Amino acid sequence: MPKLKTKKSAAKRFFVRASGSIKRAQAFKRHILTKKTTKAKRHLRGPVEIHPADAAVVRRMLPYA
Repeated sequence: MPKLKTKKSAAKRFFVRASGSIKRAQAFKRHILTKKTTKAKRHLRGPVEIHPADAAVVRRMLPYA
């Protein structure tokens, strides 16, 4: 059986932790930040865990992670 290819777009967006959970960056933090409050921008910092409903799809895109 041939080797599976990793979806490179997913590899750039998702990271698998040692525990097996998958982290992602927060959305809405790239541009149009002037109208967002400081509190809203602060809460968008740091990685968050992906929703369990999306985990199977992301794992399929990252076969060796």
